Amino acid sequence: MGLFDNLLRDRNTRKAQEQAADSQDQPSSELAQDQAPSEALEAEENVDNLVQEEDVPDLSDAVQEAQKAQEANPVEDSASFKPIKKYDQKDRVTHVVGETRVVAIINQKGGVGKSTTAVNLSAALGEQGKQVLLVDLDPQGNASSGLGIEKSRLDYCIYDALLNDEPLENIIVPDVCQGLDLVPATINLAGAEVELVSEMARENRLKDAIGRFRGKYDYIFIDCPPSLGLLTVNAFVAADKLLIPIQCEFYALEGVTKLLDSMKRVKTRLNPSLDIFGVLLTMYDGRTILSKQVAQEVQGFFGDKAFQTIIPRTVKLSEAPSFGQPITQFDPAGKGAESYVKLAKEVIARGW
Repeated sequence: MGLFDNLLRDRNTRKAQEQAADSQDQPSSELAQDQAPSEALEAEENVDNLVQEEDVPDLSDAVQEAQKAQEANPVEDSASFKPIKKYDQKDRVTHVVGETRVVAIINQKGGVGKSTTAVNLSAALGEQGKQVLLVDLDPQGNASSGLGIEKSRLDYCIYDALLNDEPLENIIVPDVCQGLDLVPATINLAGAEVELVSEMARENRLKDAIGRFRGKYDYIFIDCPPSLGLLTVNAFVAADKLLIPIQCEFYALEGVTKLLDSMKRVKTRLNPSLDIFGVLLTMYDGRTILSKQVAQEVQGFFGDKAFQTIIPRTVKLSEAPSFGQPITQFDPAGKGAESYVKLAKEVIARGW
């Protein structure tokens, strides 16, 4: 029986009952009442004949096919979550790691491409043969979900390293991509700002946690929250250099001054070696005069600190996180992937 047969039968039966009710208001109501049930039965039989005559297609096979297709291809708007391995299950490193470079990817303004850059630059460097550790320090956990990690399945996150002294080996999710390991974040991290206030050596918690992994990775990237609170101060203290993404819009330039002031204060009191590694222009739209003007101002102000690589605004870069993949996997031939591969090569070429 087709999926719509019962609906058609109920609809026509209801019409027949309404007609029978109308006929009760007319003379000879007793005769009409006797005829109403038979009319309803006739209407129901007519529905069956009508369905047969019009040859309504049987959709059950189509539904079964759709269910099979859905099982074979999960819904596209949900991330394709990866299996979570333990650190002792990490793939063997095939090259000698030299000096570890710790870079905080930071901008106090949100929506400038910090997490996008953290995920895609880390993945691109991993594909270039480097060993990379990405630390998600943002309570939103965008870098974690963007790499296909289902946060509800995690036993620990970076919060446990900062507040509970959990060893980082128990938190790292290895091999989320080629050459890329992840220290994930969950919503638990949202309370860390308040809880750290009363802790001893609160500014050094992240530095102590990742310090033991120097020499095991070529790069350690820290994806910072869009603020200048204690989490960001921890990133300032732990990092050797800063990578600052700047969106090619006017408002993105306003927050850079405060960021540089905060960097200078931390450099004076807590981390004398802290400096800017590079400034990255993101979401560049070559069709607009504004993007070109912002790019010229940033490159003129920062000089050699500004990367030659500029990240364009593309739809694929926005779509990739929903599939739990970096852009180099999601759209390897696209402009976004080409830009981040080019940026990775420029990062390697710069060294320190």
